[in-house]
Amino acid sequence: MGIAKIHPPVKYFAAVCFVRDIDLESILSRLETMYGHTDLQSPVFEFDLFTDYYSSEMGTHLKKIFVSFEPPHPAEQLVEFKLQSNRLEEEYALENGKRRINIDPGYLTEAKVVLATTKDYSHRLYLGQGIFGDVHLIYQNRHYQAQPWTYPDYNQPLARDFFDSVRKKYREQKRQ
Repeated sequence: MGIAKIHPPVKYFAAVCFVRDIDLESILSRLETMYGHTDLQSPVFEFDLFTDYYSSEMGTHLKKIFVSFEPPHPAEQLVEFKLQSNRLEEEYALENGKRRINIDPGYLTEAKVVLATTKDYSHRLYLGQGIFGDVHLIYQNRHYQAQPWTYPDYNQPLARDFFDSVRKKYREQKRQ
């Protein structure tokens, strides 16, 4: 029989996709009030190079950034993190309901990167309150590696380098 143990705190992050006229600093400030200080940020990149998934709702020339937060928090807070980020998306939406930002929260452990999503699929586990967890990247051979379902923008060097840096920061924070 296995013995249930409390999971150690995890490193939360958010991937923020946004229209070009959005005040990114305002969004990041709001995220910091919800999840803690932003300790790492990726460069902003052109999201349209990877997919046109959001173009019908948000338009084209979309940008994206990855940010991580400190301190680490309990893994089970991922559901609330996603629900809060959905409310923030609604707050910044146009009157017709079309979003101007898309926030994909998740967490990182030494072994994996987990995304929160409202969409069910074969490789996603139900976490509660309409939220699923998706193991999006796994740590192997000293780097995070893509899975067959990994989104293309998470499988670019910029993203993998970012998550490798977050992992290093997370390990430092766990030692403190």
